[in-house]
Amino acid sequence: MRGNHKMKVLVTGATGNVGQYAVEALLSLDETVVAASTRTNKLKDMFGDRVEAVELDFEKPHTYESALKDVDRIFLMRPPHLGKPENLYAFLEAAKNHSIKLISFLSLMGVEKNTIPPHHKIEKKIEELGIPFAHIRPGFFMQNISGIHATEIKEKDEIFVPAGRSKTSFIDAADIGLAIATVLHDSEQHRNTAYTITGPEALDYYQIAEMLSQVTGRKIQYKKPSFLRYRHYYIKKRGLDPSYVNVTVALYFMTRLGTAQAVTDEFFKLTGRKPRTFMAFAKDHINDFDAQA
Repeated sequence: MRGNHKMKVLVTGATGNVGQYAVEALLSLDETVVAASTRTNKLKDMFGDRVEAVELDFEKPHTYESALKDVDRIFLMRPPHLGKPENLYAFLEAAKNHSIKLISFLSLMGVEKNTIPPHHKIEKKIEELGIPFAHIRPGFFMQNISGIHATEIKEKDEIFVPAGRSKTSFIDAADIGLAIATVLHDSEQHRNTAYTITGPEALDYYQIAEMLSQVTGRKIQYKKPSFLRYRHYYIKKRGLDPSYVNVTVALYFMTRLGTAQAVTDEFFKLTGRKPRTFMAFAKDHINDFDAQA
């Protein structure tokens, strides 16, 4: 084990939903973490001196070498604004030259059968380059609801998501971070694997609205907008990047085809823990849904 600890783990997107939990879980396993972001000052605010903070921008190849120095394992996260898989290829080529023992890529549930999302080609590229991999393919994040979709919940008591009546096996990003840390910490055991991890149950957004109503004491309604209304609202009213919104539309389109409803026990097999329920998550994140907050 000692040789393992000399080398470092690079966490890309370390300020993000999953990245921050991956960092914390790796630190609790006594790993040396290089936390990377385009915003290094934010890294300092979040982690202080518990990590080595580095700038990494996939679109600026001159940032690669310092980020990869003395690193032998990588958590790779595709920044949401980079819609093309090719945006990550130059970094992957650079990583290949660093004899990486394992790269854990944050992918997407069902992506092995679905060529539309950029994650599919990124997985394939890692495999083609011959870098040992452990793809983590989670269901939708609970944090999507407490994050990007919380605005309408707080301001209008509405969930505004074009998911129809589909069910989703939501998973807490903290659980995803733990799964990632687990595979990177034990890199030999998890070489060339893929894990589909979900929460404990599949819920539709009517059920989510009901749980949020219980937790907040307000009547939260699921509005079930069309794709066009959702897209128009998120681009025009919320001012979000059209390419980001288009990716989310594609994901909700797939969700309506039933791609997000499977429940697996792979998180438990990996970590020995049961994944968090949405109800427990909502209670812990009550402030994110509070109209006053």
